[in-house]
Amino acid sequence: MSYREIASRGTLTWAVVAVGARMPVAMAPLAVVFLVREREGGYALGAILAAVYVIGEIVGAALLGMRMRPERARPQLAVGLGVGTAGFAALGALPDAPAVVLAACAFVAGGAPGAAPGGLRAILNSLVPERAVAQAMSAESVLVFGIWAIAPAAVTGLALGVAPGLPLLLAAALMGLSVAGLWLLPAGWKADESDRDGEPMLRILARAWPVYVTGAAGLSLLALAELVLPALLEQREISVGMSGPLLAGLAVSSAAGSFVYGLRRWPGRLRTQSLVCMLGVSGCLAAVAVLPTAAWLAVGLACAGFLQAGSMLTRNLTLREVLPPSALAAGYSLMYAAVGAGYAVSGSMAGALLSVTTPSTAILAGVALTVVLTLVGTLAEVRPGPVGGGGLAAASGGGAVGSVAAKVAVEGGGEGEVDGVVEAERPGSERRC
Repeated sequence: MSYREIASRGTLTWAVVAVGARMPVAMAPLAVVFLVREREGGYALGAILAAVYVIGEIVGAALLGMRMRPERARPQLAVGLGVGTAGFAALGALPDAPAVVLAACAFVAGGAPGAAPGGLRAILNSLVPERAVAQAMSAESVLVFGIWAIAPAAVTGLALGVAPGLPLLLAAALMGLSVAGLWLLPAGWKADESDRDGEPMLRILARAWPVYVTGAAGLSLLALAELVLPALLEQREISVGMSGPLLAGLAVSSAAGSFVYGLRRWPGRLRTQSLVCMLGVSGCLAAVAVLPTAAWLAVGLACAGFLQAGSMLTRNLTLREVLPPSALAAGYSLMYAAVGAGYAVSGSMAGALLSVTTPSTAILAGVALTVVLTLVGTLAEVRPGPVGGGGLAAASGGGAVGSVAAKVAVEGGGEGEVDGVVEAERPGSERRC
């Protein structure tokens, strides 16, 4: 199976729209810091605005994502992205506004488009054959990691070289263009609400909590490394200026990992692949905490980023297995919120630990906590129990997950026992990492 199966005018259009919707997200935290750094309170105010923006993302993804409906996805996405455009434009145009006004704009800019990542991913899945979904999601990850590699340099160059508010105005323009681009994409995706068997959306989404836990734990690892890296370099008596190249290398290796992920089929169940990748990332970051030179740090971070891509992709593919089609966009949005929460918690924990211990110890403590969360999530996925309770396997006997397993078994023509339930696998297929 190759990436040629997903190459089409529709997916290319989707990629352009996705860049417009996601580039502002990658630019925002650093852009608000540069926006107010010359004001009284400078960097502290910028950190607060960035935190408010992230909180807005978490709230918007969780609340708006659960209200996303397949048959009217386009207007919902357009309204969210349109309001987000206004929030970014207000930030860029009003750099001297009172802090409370800027905070409100940052919250709106982060929260209003919160359902866009999940909705756009669901649209992408509808544009490709079912057998090529893994490749499509791998390509999406490559695109996102590429955006995150480019955004910091673009923000820094524009803010320092032209004007502090220009990155946010550019973000507003990009997000506005993505709204127009939505009308070049399908209005939504096909999903029969009966696949939920009348079960409330919140209950369906709550059943997949182990996936959200491991997803949040995965990104919190790299978030911890990013936030502690400058202090770690000082501890190693390495120039803090190496932070940029090291983090860029991490993003590039993550993009490479996403690309490799979609090149072939990988053995093992999704939960097993995710666990292996997560433990690999943990090992790499534990090594980063004790490695003495910049070269070895670069190697450790690159390996961590490469494996991190596989971990996140397996989590997203697991959501497709355990949620009915009508709940997928909401599930992706909730995963986005969980990952954002994991990043925010990691940032708070990093600040607290750095005040009482060394950077290397802070990283090791974060790795230990993440391993515990990963094991909790993995064990919860396989724990047997009655329908409606316990782990993911518990839902297989009936309700939404059971109906999806039966539907895929009919379409796929083959079966494999996964997570203690009869789950579909196409003839000759294997789980991918």
